[in-house]
Amino acid sequence: MPYAAITYRVKPGHEEEISEIFANFKRVETPDLHDDDGGVVGSLLGTGVFIKDDVMVRVIHYEGDFAAVARKMSMQPGVHALEEKLQPYLTEERDTKSPQAFAEYFRNALMRSVSQLSADTLGTGR
Repeated sequence: MPYAAITYRVKPGHEEEISEIFANFKRVETPDLHDDDGGVVGSLLGTGVFIKDDVMVRVIHYEGDFAAVARKMSMQPGVHALEEKLQPYLTEERDTKSPQAFAEYFRNALMRSVSQLSADTLGTGR
């Protein structure tokens, strides 16, 4: 099951304020990911957020179609509220108000995966 990582450039010295924002984050109502026709195409398994100095990374554990992850997050009111609260701590302003703008930022902030290993790949040579 794959992982994706999204980067944020943040103003250093605000780790506690940013931690507080994420501590109050409301999870999505269902982990199911859907395509444009409403069919289930995957699942959001979990997320984690890490911060050090001026870099914050959101790690997403999912199965299925990654485009559906961006689509789902772009339509979640809790995600938009979080993005609004983060805005003062970001080094670059970004538009995440519409689903299209959010998905574009999401794609541009996606880190390149260089390795992903899990228990289910042990001994398979993958």
